[in-house]
Amino acid sequence: MLQFQNKVALITGSGTGIGMTIAKKFVENGASVIILGRRKEPLESTSQMLNQIINEKQTDGFVKIFSGVDVSDENAITDMFDTLQNENINVDIVVNNAGVSGPVTCFAHAPLDDFRSTVDIHLTGTFWTSVQALKTMKEGGKIITISTFFAEERPLEQRPYRFRGPYTASQGAKNRLVEAMSWELTEKGIVSIGTNPGPVHSDRIYKTVYPKAASEFLRVSGFEDLSPSEVETANKEIVGLLGEDEQTIKDGIKSAAEKLSKSETTLTNLLNKVKYIAEKIQKNTSTMIPDQQFLSQDQVATTVLTLAGDEQSKILNGKIIPGDRVFYAVKSYVTSSIPKFEKNNFDGITCMITNDESSDAIQKATNLKSMLEERGAKVIDGDSKSNTLFIHVTGNVPEFSKLTELTRNEWDSLVNKFINKPAQVAQNAMEIFVPGGSDDPRLFKDAKGRIMIIGPDLPAGKKVGGHERAKVEVFRGALRPFATTVNQELSDVLKSNVRMFVILSGTVDGKEPNNENLINAINYLVTDEAGTSSEVIFCPDESR
Repeated sequence: MLQFQNKVALITGSGTGIGMTIAKKFVENGASVIILGRRKEPLESTSQMLNQIINEKQTDGFVKIFSGVDVSDENAITDMFDTLQNENINVDIVVNNAGVSGPVTCFAHAPLDDFRSTVDIHLTGTFWTSVQALKTMKEGGKIITISTFFAEERPLEQRPYRFRGPYTASQGAKNRLVEAMSWELTEKGIVSIGTNPGPVHSDRIYKTVYPKAASEFLRVSGFEDLSPSEVETANKEIVGLLGEDEQTIKDGIKSAAEKLSKSETTLTNLLNKVKYIAEKIQKNTSTMIPDQQFLSQDQVATTVLTLAGDEQSKILNGKIIPGDRVFYAVKSYVTSSIPKFEKNNFDGITCMITNDESSDAIQKATNLKSMLEERGAKVIDGDSKSNTLFIHVTGNVPEFSKLTELTRNEWDSLVNKFINKPAQVAQNAMEIFVPGGSDDPRLFKDAKGRIMIIGPDLPAGKKVGGHERAKVEVFRGALRPFATTVNQELSDVLKSNVRMFVILSGTVDGKEPNNENLINAINYLVTDEAGTSSEVIFCPDESR
């Protein structure tokens, strides 16, 4: 008997690539599938292929298409599941697969609209799809979320992924969302599992991510006599030629040269350099894998089907599988020990403090202002070129019963509070420290400045349960990979002395946060020593 006979699987982003391969694998094993995506044509083509398999295997399966559905679109997702509910279609398995590469550039250069869009698709799309799917799911249902190993953690470690700030922020939160949902859906008999397959053979990697990353390296480092903006403009015209035949490349180079008033030789050399760097990135990544092979899309689909099995899913509920197929050695990045400085380091510091509008954020910001001023810092209102320190206080995660019971507006408010607003503050601060640095990365070299995001505290109390911690970790889990990614760009790529730190107060055993620990952490982080260390995420109340 086919394993998924009489089961219905819904796969987001399933018109092409990994999503299509997952749908195919389910159909081959007897399932009916619901496929969706933004573009109608690939969905229809995939549907024809899937129906052919159903006919060949003579199963009772069906294929249902929802085209024009962007997972970040609240109404589109809501309407889709309302339709399924009205048609009495029960969904047994949801696969959160939809994703985009997002802006592949230094965070300082990433448009904030693109930042928010990437978070909306990866994180909010996963959340809202999962929440709305509950209307159509019964006991025994599975929600399987595909994320990335680049945002995953080990004790005291956090992986950065340069040029992918919004991607790492959303993926880090998504991993922790998988865990939080496993707590909340247990009473419904629905499991939540994540999988981080690592590098996978796909057009997105070869035609988008690697070439864009190579292009960004050249924008930052320079190429021949082209300015950073000229490198960026030229690459937008020619990088799409990679992989085409020789004549198409030649014609494309000629057209771009005429349009940009640049020599064909320069553009040809630039394209060759982009190709060389992209291939080098691919090769370097492969050396971190024991067999030096990226997974095939079919292997990822097999993993998803394995996780969707009844016995396996019960065992792995709440897990991120696999966490470490790629051996990606990292520095510590996370620390709980703050070097004690007898010296007060706030003399001569000009600081701006911003905060969320919640009462606890306002109170913490007010306390910080008093403590900083007592120690000699000048705290000012508004941006100033004299600022050497920007502090943003997110406030704490508000009290609510379950993430999966939040309205879309409530969820969006949390994402803005803990992800989008800190990103906006950080980018505004970088523009103050390095005017014009967004467009000309050369200006970042040796520039100085400190940005500190004080994130949500862990819940305090003697009997804090795992679910309460899991809810908070969704948003702390966004800030950690985001900070490490941005700092790797600032230090290793842009060669600056601008740093962004994240401070996360509270303890895993529920002790109350200590303001003295917080001010001691800031006192250390304004020093030159902090700027040269690898630690960028500080848990000042923890002792590990």
